[in-house]
Order: sequence, then structure tokens, then C-alpha cells
Amino acid sequence: MRRTAPVVAALLIAFLVLWVQSGKAHSSGREQNSINANDCDRKCLYGIVDAYMDALVAKDTSRLPWAKTVKFTENNVVLQVGDGLWGTISGKGPDDLRAADPTNGQVAYFGVVDERGNKAFFAVRLKIEDRKISEVETIVDRKGYGPGPFGDPDKMAPLPILVEDVPPEQRRPRERMVALADGYFSTLQLNDGQIFTQFDSACSRRENGVWTANDPNPDPNSNTSLSSYGKISCEAGFKLGNYRWDDRLRDRRYPLIDEAKGLVLAGGFIDHAGRLETYTTTDGVTHQSPMRSPHSFCLLEMFKIKDGKIRHAEAVFITVPYYMPSPWVRSGD
Repeated sequence: MRRTAPVVAALLIAFLVLWVQSGKAHSSGREQNSINANDCDRKCLYGIVDAYMDALVAKDTSRLPWAKTVKFTENNVVLQVGDGLWGTISGKGPDDLRAADPTNGQVAYFGVVDERGNKAFFAVRLKIEDRKISEVETIVDRKGYGPGPFGDPDKMAPLPILVEDVPPEQRRPRERMVALADGYFSTLQLNDGQIFTQFDSACSRRENGVWTANDPNPDPNSNTSLSSYGKISCEAGFKLGNYRWDDRLRDRRYPLIDEAKGLVLAGGFIDHAGRLETYTTTDGVTHQSPMRSPHSFCLLEMFKIKDGKIRHAEAVFITVPYYMPSPWVRSGD
């Protein structure tokens, strides 16, 4: 009988060891599944966004790996997958800006789409979970909708500064990149000449195909206000306080940070109350505000950050009703 206790104790210890090892194995399995659910690297993310564009042009949603639940918006309105542009697209242009964030499972594409001969500026953001598409956010800027700029889609060409990698020594942490992009929006909001971010001296900006800062090929015969300010750098334009009529930069989001390429994708709204009739820039010149009635711009904007400074801003935006809420931001956020 005295030998029974040691035997029982030994069996109990063996059982406990097996139980702990089994628990570790199950835990390891869960951790591995979690890793696998987010193991879509840049090549994987680019492959999915390319497949998305091919399926979109083919008007065939069945080609894509959809998550069980998908949130899909076009021009700030929640739609069913396959609605909107999916029913009218006839092609896409050669311009192609892509950015990927494996950490957040996000990928974006900026370019041009064709709807039966009518070309529009286009931006899409996809969220990828377990290599399946769970979110689609699309902006399609069609000619004639609202007071925003609209360039020539046929003249769009990829910008080397956007597609090239940033040397490792000139990269910045994700949080710093977001802070610089957010500082840009704070500079634009009620723009009075103060700067709340860091600009490269060569900083340029293109909005819906229109150069609004550091135009590389300015028209010498154009004397419009837009083309005039489009000839100078981002910082120079902001120091003049030329955008005093931007009342709010609202519902700011930064879902994608591409550290290797120095790109930050931002989403949000520029609200124009339309109350400002005239304003005076810091050079003493008085201007009439171009925003004469209440409306908002809904945007997706890509910022190129190099060596801790904003080098370029590429935006696609549309006009929406004034203070329109976002389906991507919870009330109270």
C-alpha cells in the first residue's frame, strides 16, 4: 500500500505535464492561426488589389475572395457589392498608384476609370483579413459634379516620387508619418498662414488631376487664381493663407501606412460653410472666396513622406452635401 502513493503521484505529474503541453500546443495553434489571418505581405496585397481592378472592369464579383461580411461604400454611401461603378465601368486608364500596409492589412489604388467613354478619377481602399476582402471604400470623381477641380484624365501619368521606395535612413516611424499627415490637415483647416507640419521645399500637390502646388509644367498663359497658386510649393501656398475658406478638416482617418514607400493614406472631409465672402492673404491681397454655398469635399488622399517631410500630396475627392456623415466613422469618434 505504501508504494501506491508514489505511483499515483507519478501518474498525476505525468498527466499534468501532458495537459500543460497540450494547452501550449492549442495556444500555439491559435497564435499561428492569428498570424496566418494577417500574413498577406506586399506581394499578396498588390495581387488582391490587381485582381479587384480586373474583376471590376470585367463586372464579375465572383472572381474575388470575399469575407463573410463585407462593408462596401462608393462616394460615401453604403452599397451592396456589385452596385454602383460595378455596373457601369468599361475600362481603366494606365495611371497606377498602389500602396500596401501589411501591418493593418490595407491596400489602396489610385487611377482613372472609364464609364462608356466618360473618364473619372478613381481611388479605392481595401481591407484584407485572412486573405479575403472585408472592406471596400471607393471614391469616383466624375466630371461636372460640384465645384472641385477636374483635370484631364488622359494626361495622368505615374509620378516617380510616389512609386519609388524611400531609403531606410530617410524613413520615419508610423506614428510620426501619421502626425505629419494630420499636421497637413490642421494647416489646411482655417488656413491663416500658420504651418503645423513639415514640408519638403519641393512639395507638390495634385487634386483630381489638377496640379495645385508646384506644377511641373505650368501654363505660362494662364492667370487664374488656381493656376497661379499651383505654380508655387505647398508651404508657400499655405503661408499665404490662401485656403482660409476651408472651415473644417473632419473625420480624419489614416488606415494605411506604407513605411517602405513613405506613403500615408488619409480619409476625411473638408467642410465649406460658404459664409466667407472675401479674405486677405498674408501678402496683403484681398480675394473673393471660391466657396459660395455650403458643401463638403469627401476625400482619399495619399501623402508621400521622405526624410520627415511631406514631398507630395495626391488627392481624389468628390462634393457631397454639407456636413454629410461618414459610414467609416462611428458617431462620437
